[in-house]
Amino acid sequence: MTDTFPDKARPNPVTLPDGSVHPGTVFLSKIITHPNWHVGDYTYASDFSPPEDWATHLAPYLFPGGREHLYIGKFYQIAHGVRFITSGANHAQTGLTTFPFPIFDPDRITRYQPDRRDTQIGHDVWIGYDAIICPGAKIGNGAIIGARSVIRGTIPPYAIVIGNPGRVVRQRFDDKTTESLQDLAWWDWPAEHIANAWPALEIGDLDRLKTLRP
Repeated sequence: MTDTFPDKARPNPVTLPDGSVHPGTVFLSKIITHPNWHVGDYTYASDFSPPEDWATHLAPYLFPGGREHLYIGKFYQIAHGVRFITSGANHAQTGLTTFPFPIFDPDRITRYQPDRRDTQIGHDVWIGYDAIICPGAKIGNGAIIGARSVIRGTIPPYAIVIGNPGRVVRQRFDDKTTESLQDLAWWDWPAEHIANAWPALEIGDLDRLKTLRP
């Protein structure tokens, strides 16, 4: 494995040219202990003003003990300002008011959650500056979410999405390439194999990547 391959055991994996550690970039699997978060190795978040509590900073409505969960894959990249607005933020819409009366009743607050959908993000997804991921969103592997996009529903693998509401503007690759990448699932390979495949991944050499599959 190369010396520059990221060390998933480091909470702050970026070392600057002067030898200092960049405090605003963190591997989330190393610093989040929230029971409703499930995050894969090498997934990082960056922020200009690093918070003390990354879990609450990124997903402010995801409460411990809530009925929904946030699932994030490996090698996921989260830019400054991204927020996950999870299902716990939603109010009931079936009655004559959306006012959440039960949250003011200690006997009912723990049972009240009209929306219980999980939010699911795939592997190798890049989410740009200030994007908002709405309750129940499902984002496929390899997708790119543009800055300040608002994402609802299901985003297909390797799609590029922009806007509010987020819309697919194009696919990153043709169908055959996308299917091959989904099948290869390089993010699940052992670290030493990914390190060897790093050059092929960077330059887009799919044929070479196939030969490196463990």
